Amino acid sequence: MQYDPIKRSLGSVVSHAPWMRIFFYHLLDLLLLRSWHIKRALKKWSKMASSASILDAGSGFGQYTYGLASLNSAYSILGVDVKDEQIADCNEFFTKIGLGNRVHFEVQDLTRYKVDNKYDLVLSVDVMEHILEDEQVFQNFYASMTEGGLLLISTPSDLGGSDSDEHDEDGAHGFIDEHVRDGYNINDIREKLSRAGFKNIKAKYSYGTPGHISWILSMKWPITMLGISKVFFILLPFYYIVTFPWCLILNAFDLYMDHKTGTGLIVEAYK
Repeated sequence: MQYDPIKRSLGSVVSHAPWMRIFFYHLLDLLLLRSWHIKRALKKWSKMASSASILDAGSGFGQYTYGLASLNSAYSILGVDVKDEQIADCNEFFTKIGLGNRVHFEVQDLTRYKVDNKYDLVLSVDVMEHILEDEQVFQNFYASMTEGGLLLISTPSDLGGSDSDEHDEDGAHGFIDEHVRDGYNINDIREKLSRAGFKNIKAKYSYGTPGHISWILSMKWPITMLGISKVFFILLPFYYIVTFPWCLILNAFDLYMDHKTGTGLIVEAYK
């Protein structure tokens, strides 16, 4: 499916007014299952972090940066990405909504970016599958984190994650246009993080059977129809009136179930 034209159209529409963009962030948080898993992990972490320096490694459209900023007014956040236009857009938006004093965005290459012992949290959502030199990035994350800091990763698994498009549905990240690996093997990513120095590594599957069905209903079918004709925009609200409650139920099941397999991985690792 060709998501990019639809992503650009939606992005240009919601960026006209800050309230529309914030509403769109909240809508993505409800629709995108990976947001459920990430938000759950971040809320747990935030209870132990009254203040923090945070790196959003692959900030894209700024959805997760906004969520992090909303958790605590004492958090200082840097979002990095490789696309100049996204960085400029995010800096402008976060300044408009009054968060420019503690949220900033920079153009950076994660294979080279390293600041010693600075970040209490590094968040990487659906980015690592785009970067060939992943072990170098893990080493950079480790060097850039404070002792006891948390690295939180969402990435496709090797059980169909890259092939299914479930982990590229909102265009949040722009490191490159294609995945360089067919998802991560759950043991492989543990071993790579361990070699980088991380400890207390926990990896679990997301997008099990409930999540996969939810993705089909909430993302695949609507985007497929929009790709056929923009007329479907008119029917989209009626479609979601019917399907949205079911998607929420399926997302909740996926969040709280222990999946033996899944097309996504949620990984936590500590320095």
